[in-house]
Amino acid sequence: QVQLVESGGGLVQAGGSRRLSCVASGRTLSRSAMGWFRQAPGKEREFVAAISWSGGGTTYADSMKGRFTISRDMFKNTMYLEMNSLKPEDTAVYYCATRGGDYPARQLDGYSYWGQGTQVTVSS
Repeated sequence: QVQLVESGGGLVQAGGSRRLSCVASGRTLSRSAMGWFRQAPGKEREFVAAISWSGGGTTYADSMKGRFTISRDMFKNTMYLEMNSLKPEDTAVYYCATRGGDYPARQLDGYSYWGQGTQVTVSS
């Protein structure tokens, strides 16, 4: 079974930066794209960013584009999310996920495996 573990969450001031990591272990999927999602209290889980298996293709939600950067290191089996210019509304539990296809999908049901999430709290 594929296991995904997020880390890097914590408390950060508005306007600050944070770097999240997601380490994959166990049986990996062939040419699997990965993505980041988040869920704030009382809200549905939403798409943040995704990256192709090769790392050459990325896509972002409009509210994150220009502020967040997704990347992955194939040799370390790790995906990253660099968050800049953080806002209080970015406060949420951030989840990483992976899918069987190479395409960086935006839909939640397009992903097969999920991590437990890491809490990011942005204070004003």
